[in-house]
Amino acid sequence: GGLENLALIPGTVGAAPVQNIGAYGVELQDRFHSLDAVDLRTGQVFTLDAAQCAFAYRDSVFKHVPAQAGDFGLAGQAVITQVRLALPKQWQPELGYLELQRKAESLGIAQPSAQQVCDWVCTIRRAKLPDPAQIGNAGSFFKNPIVSVQQLENLKVSFPTIPNYPQADASVKIAAGWLVEQAGYKGMRDGAVGVYEKQALVLVHHGGGHGCDLMALAQRISDGVFAKFEVRISPEPIVY
Repeated sequence: GGLENLALIPGTVGAAPVQNIGAYGVELQDRFHSLDAVDLRTGQVFTLDAAQCAFAYRDSVFKHVPAQAGDFGLAGQAVITQVRLALPKQWQPELGYLELQRKAESLGIAQPSAQQVCDWVCTIRRAKLPDPAQIGNAGSFFKNPIVSVQQLENLKVSFPTIPNYPQADASVKIAAGWLVEQAGYKGMRDGAVGVYEKQALVLVHHGGGHGCDLMALAQRISDGVFAKFEVRISPEPIVY
């Protein structure tokens, strides 16, 4: 119990801290204790706790390159070899995500088990996200943008139903998928690449295209969302 909301996220345990993976109301940092890694410059093994990993929304110290001598950034400079997790002994379901709330209400289950939550998450993910074995994709391509409360209030004037999630630091997270869909890109196809018809956050490759095609589409979507909402969305995957 404690990891069920992260079920079916593609990737590895070692890569999870790099991205601070998260889904359905839980992020890795919520369950993280520490990690071991090898410094590729010296060969030395070192340990980092959560604070030293500098976790943020889909971000960590492993995604940052030092800007100058003395800055602590580890992008491309370390290999994570072990991850330790701290799972709650007194487990409680995390049902803050709207789709999980709806699932619990529809089934009349107020206190589901960890296995039930895991099964619900898997069902939701399979219904919304394409199987990479069937059509090329990298999962959710855009991060949910973070805005101020005032920005949200300004947006609500024209878009009163905009999905939003208050954050602990008094900022607000907006659903990027909703922004992309409202901007008219859900299900569109541009040559070999396109936007998945069931989830506007997912960019797909139908075959025969190139990375530059995908990035051009991503930029087009980002520009379109900004033109409509004056909110900028950015890629979630690391792009080289």
